[in-house]
Amino acid sequence: MAADQWYDKNGVWTGSATILHDGKIVMLYTGSTTEGVQVQNLAYPADHYDPLLVHWVKYPRNPVLVPPPGIGPNDFRDPTTAWLTSEGKWRITIGSKINKTGIALVYDTKDFINYEMLDGLLHAVPGTGMWECVDFFPVSETENNGLETSINGPRVKHVVKASLDDDRHDYYAIGTYNDRNGTWIPDRPNIDVGIGLRYDYGVYYAAKTFYDQNKKRRVLWGWIGESDSEAADVKKGWASVQSIPRTILFDKKTGTHLLQWPVEEIDSLRLKGKEFNQVRIQAGSVVPLDIDSATQLDIIAEFKIDSDALEKATGSSDASFDCATSGGAAERGALGPFGLLVLADERLSEQTPVYFYMTKGSDGNLKTFFCNDQSRSSKASDVDRHIYGSLVPVLRGENLSIRILVDHSIIESFGQGGRAVITSRVYPTKAIYGAAKVFLFNNATELNVTASLKIWQMNSAFIQPYPNL
Repeated sequence: MAADQWYDKNGVWTGSATILHDGKIVMLYTGSTTEGVQVQNLAYPADHYDPLLVHWVKYPRNPVLVPPPGIGPNDFRDPTTAWLTSEGKWRITIGSKINKTGIALVYDTKDFINYEMLDGLLHAVPGTGMWECVDFFPVSETENNGLETSINGPRVKHVVKASLDDDRHDYYAIGTYNDRNGTWIPDRPNIDVGIGLRYDYGVYYAAKTFYDQNKKRRVLWGWIGESDSEAADVKKGWASVQSIPRTILFDKKTGTHLLQWPVEEIDSLRLKGKEFNQVRIQAGSVVPLDIDSATQLDIIAEFKIDSDALEKATGSSDASFDCATSGGAAERGALGPFGLLVLADERLSEQTPVYFYMTKGSDGNLKTFFCNDQSRSSKASDVDRHIYGSLVPVLRGENLSIRILVDHSIIESFGQGGRAVITSRVYPTKAIYGAAKVFLFNNATELNVTASLKIWQMNSAFIQPYPNL
C-alpha cells in the first residue's frame, strides 16, 4: 500500500483485514494525512481471487473515519479486524487516549463506509497512556483450538491487548465481553491491560493476531526491534524483523494467562536432533553440550528439582527478587539461577543465559521467575544489556520447562509451555557460526538440578518466488 494520497501521504500505518460473508476481504488502515492527522481508510483487493492479494484499491472517498470530538489528531489509530454483533452489524475498535488514560473506541458499521460510534468505550485504563495496535479476540475455556473473531457465548472469554506507546510493550488481559453495549470487563482488575501481563517480556512490540480458518488456530505475529545502535543498523542496511508466528490458547490450568507456542510449521525446519537425558548439574557448575553448530537451534528442556533441597531451603533474603533489577545469571541465590547458556563462545566471554530463578518466602511459598540476561551477550559496546523476565506460574506437579528458538541474533524463549515468553536481540562477536556453543548451568548455592533436553539444528526457511507474479 503506497503512501500516495492526501489522507495517507505521511504514512500508511497499521491496518486489519476482515473476511466478509461472501468470502471477500476488506482492509481498514490508518493513514497520516498531509497535515499529520490520523484517519482511517478503506481498501479492498483489486482481485479477490488472487491468492496473495498483491494489489489493492483504495476507496475513492477515503477517509471513512476521522478523530471524534475530544480525541487528539495524533491519538486515533490502528483499527482491529471487525467482528459481528448479535444485531448482524460489524464492530471494530480503535486505540486512543484521553489525557493519560488509554482507551479503545468502538464503532459499528454495515458496509465499512458509514460508521456509528458507540457512546461507551470497549475499555479504558488510567495511567497507561496511548493505546496502539489494539487487538480483541475470543478464546475458548474448554477447547484446544482458536476461535473465529466473531464467536461469543458460554465458556468463551475475550482478550484485550494494547501496545503502550509510553513504554513500548504489549499488554493483555482476559475478561468478559458484553455484546449489547460493546464493553469489556477484566476478570482480574489487578492485572488489567497495561498494568499486568505481557505477551513478551523482551524486545517485542505491535503484535497482532489473526484467525487461521483452515487449521482453526489463532496466530500471533510480533515486531522484533533492534537493540544495537542506529549507526550499526545503517551500516548493515536493515533493521527489525518479524517474530516466529505463535499460536495462542487460553491457559485452562491458571485461568489467568495465555499460552503462546511456535506454530507447528517451525518443526518442519528441524534437521538432526540430539538428546541429553538426566544430566545432573551440580550447584555452581557449567556443563557443555556437544552440539556441532549452535546458531540455528530448537531446544526443548525440562528441569527436575530435588524436592528435599526445596524443603530444607530456608526463607530467602531475595524474596523481593526481580529479573530486571537483579544481577542477572551471575547473581547466586539458594535456589537459582539455573538454565541454559546460548550463543556462548567456548570461554564464555559471550553468553546469553535463559534461566529460572526460584525464591522461597518466610511463609514457605515458592516463586519462580523466568529470565533472560543480555548483560554479557556481546563484546560490542553499542548493544542493549538489559535483563528481561517475569514471574511465571508453576503449578503443583509441574516440572520446569523451556523451549528456545535460536536464530543468530534472535532468541525466542518460551517458559512453562508458553505462559511467559521472552524475545532477545543479541549481537555476539565471538559466539557466531561454528564458534557458538550451548551450555547447561546452575549457579544456585543450595540446589542440584537434573535436566533432560532435545536439541535440533534448524534449517533456514527458503522463500521461493511465487509463480506468475
